[in-house]
Amino acid sequence: MALAQSCRSDVKIVELGDGFYDAVRPAGFPQCTARFLNDRAAKTVGLGDLAQAAWAAHFCRFQPLPGNLQKPLALRYHGHQFRVYNPDIGDGRGFLFAQLRDDRRRLLDLGTKGSGQTPHSRTADGRLTLKGGVREVLATEMLEALGVNTSKTFALFETGEQLVRGDEPSPTRSAVLTRLSHGHIRIGTFQRQAFHRDTENLNRLVRYCLEHLFSEVPSPDGGENALCLFALASEATATLAASYMAAGFVHGVLNSDNINVTGESFDYGPWRFTPYWDGNFTAAYFDHHGLYAFGRQPEAIHWDLAQLAGCLTLVSDGEALSEIISTWGERFEKALIGKLLWRLGVEPRDDESDARLASALAKALESQAVTIDRVFFDWRGGRDPGAQAYPDEPFRALAGCLAGRESPSSHPYWSDAAPCSMHIEEVEAIWASIADSDDWALLNAKVAAIRRMGEALQDGPGTA
Repeated sequence: MALAQSCRSDVKIVELGDGFYDAVRPAGFPQCTARFLNDRAAKTVGLGDLAQAAWAAHFCRFQPLPGNLQKPLALRYHGHQFRVYNPDIGDGRGFLFAQLRDDRRRLLDLGTKGSGQTPHSRTADGRLTLKGGVREVLATEMLEALGVNTSKTFALFETGEQLVRGDEPSPTRSAVLTRLSHGHIRIGTFQRQAFHRDTENLNRLVRYCLEHLFSEVPSPDGGENALCLFALASEATATLAASYMAAGFVHGVLNSDNINVTGESFDYGPWRFTPYWDGNFTAAYFDHHGLYAFGRQPEAIHWDLAQLAGCLTLVSDGEALSEIISTWGERFEKALIGKLLWRLGVEPRDDESDARLASALAKALESQAVTIDRVFFDWRGGRDPGAQAYPDEPFRALAGCLAGRESPSSHPYWSDAAPCSMHIEEVEAIWASIADSDDWALLNAKVAAIRRMGEALQDGPGTA
């Protein structure tokens, strides 16, 4: 099948107008060596039959896809960065390359990271280190397996340049990454329009998100549209926060320009998975006050959502927006219960008993007697490993809550000797193998192991 026939191009971003983006040119790279190609994701957008040369042409040289954007677009936005407002940001090393429909008819973006300088680069080189690209592959694969709504790493190419960075040994190898994402509209995108008090573009942006990202029919009433969008974003971000907690994931930089209005997680820099349920665990070495620590992520996402509400007061009713955000905590708690039970592999029963079970599970995790991954692995399907293995009182209380709720899991993964984890030591070992001997076997094996775990998690009750 020809690419023009299979590619599901559907460009909608231009409806916003050129006040939302700048047309840019991709960087020219000395080489294009494929390091990760996501055939699984490619199939969902009609690109499953790409030949190797076509992958390089479109996702390293950035030749336009048929019927798609002829010039990439660097998106404009503002944002609070560690609670300090910054109007001088935007896509500084990436751009929107294409928009396509997936097999569920959702409009998805192909965006880049490390594709060269843009008007928003300032003094930066617009590049991505190969290590940063490898880390994003690992983050997105692991989060997808753990049921988090995340962007997908679509392609990673090594580009043959030597980069100098202050936070890792330099010179270091370079890469360009393409991500498949359910939109790149950030809270910061709304903040830019509110900063300029451009209510016309703010209403246009609201309508765009409702129609193309949430499949809602916009109303003639701009205020009603804003309330509808805010309610959807509130629900989506509450689920995102709950997903992070159940996965034991720390994003590291939950600035308002890193929060997608659809609640999809994306843009992975200094991320980590916390080995233990430690609320103070941080991912970013520069997060000196623990603003985005593991246990503070719900607070951070809620704070960012409040900034979106502030923007929408320019086009909607402030009291009505306040009423919606006041229920965010309840939405988060409900979503967290659902996510914890899903990862545990236990069928939901009723609100009261589910809340008791989730509370008992959280207390057991908080004891930090065993790693998060090990607890979910050993207790999968509600099975009690026994008092000899888990003698502490919080685990005995958990066993009591699980009595009569066992749901055996048949996937062979649950008979492995140990769970599939993603702690920093393994991430560094995978990178060391690549950096020291150009050996990609550990990365490839890890991706396969993660996907196997994902299959096992899907082989159970409920949905993520």
